[in-house]
Amino acid sequence: MKSKNYVESLNGKSASELKEELTAAKKELFNLRFQNATNQLDNTSRIKEVRRNIARIQTVLQSAE
Repeated sequence: MKSKNYVESLNGKSASELKEELTAAKKELFNLRFQNATNQLDNTSRIKEVRRNIARIQTVLQSAE
């Protein structure tokens, strides 16, 4: 249910807002990977969640174009 609400919120955004959110998610993923490599990351499942959110954003962007 959580992902369905997230996708619905993405559908209500413009292409420029989606691109900004995609950039922010990619930066977050980079930081999470960096923290994981240096053994500072406690919640490793967050990496998987962010990767899936990136895929969701990209899917909505594709359908918007």
